[in-house]
Amino acid sequence: MIELPKPPHPIQRIVYFGTPDAAVPPLQALHAAGFEIPLVVTKADARRGRGKKPQPCPVKKAAIELGLAVTDDPADAIAIGAGLGVVVAYGRILRNDLLKVLPLVNIHFSLLPRWRGAAPVERAILAGDTKTGVGLMVIEPSLDTGAIYAQAEIPLETDQTAAELRQRLSLLGSDLLVDTLRNGLPTPTPQKGEATHAAKLTKADLKLDWTEPAVMSQRRTRIGKAWTTFRGKRLVINEAVVVSGDGAPGELRNDTVATGDQLLQLIKVQPEGKKPMQASDWLRGARPEAGEKLG
Repeated sequence: MIELPKPPHPIQRIVYFGTPDAAVPPLQALHAAGFEIPLVVTKADARRGRGKKPQPCPVKKAAIELGLAVTDDPADAIAIGAGLGVVVAYGRILRNDLLKVLPLVNIHFSLLPRWRGAAPVERAILAGDTKTGVGLMVIEPSLDTGAIYAQAEIPLETDQTAAELRQRLSLLGSDLLVDTLRNGLPTPTPQKGEATHAAKLTKADLKLDWTEPAVMSQRRTRIGKAWTTFRGKRLVINEAVVVSGDGAPGELRNDTVATGDQLLQLIKVQPEGKKPMQASDWLRGARPEAGEKLG
């Protein structure tokens, strides 16, 4: 582990590194708590939406609204004269020259060492974890291996979506960050326990396999963009619940689909080329024939 100098107490000047929606609440919390943020580092504007015009990321939008300076070059943080860098879902690997001159802490959305990597929220849901949380950790060159300053744990509800859980963890991490910095960073504790890797999700991870148990299929829908096919076209299942019953895997019965054990009741779907809709509306238009299957 890299030995970092303990930042002065109380910490006042903080460079913030972040990109997506989940990184906005901690930035807002630091600003509201009175910490000086001389610079916010985000990813460069990306082409999004119709017309593919360059659009700022959520953290950049929030920083501008708060009147904060923004850059997409992390090297700008070296000479800013801050006592600490806070990193939340930044999405880029920070270079060693920055790590050597600026103490960096990261809000990670899992109970480390479980789910080190890019998709800790999604992997926790897919694995059926019953608890999760956030950790405030030291950043070092190896992936998510740094010692822990503080952690907070919450139960992982069986009907919670990845988006809902990420938002909850973001708010939890915001409180943990502000409280810890106000009291001064303690001596970090090395991670203990078996490490697991939260690999980035692929389309294969989100493909529904109707021979799996219904609870596994439902977990995939909670991640977002879980998909199957119907009559040769992609069908995204946005929301579904497990209900009792059986049948041939993939078989449609009214608004339910048979799986490897029980049934998955469709609530919201998105047919290829269309907007999300209630499953009942899709079924009225599709009019599945008896015995017709998904996948």
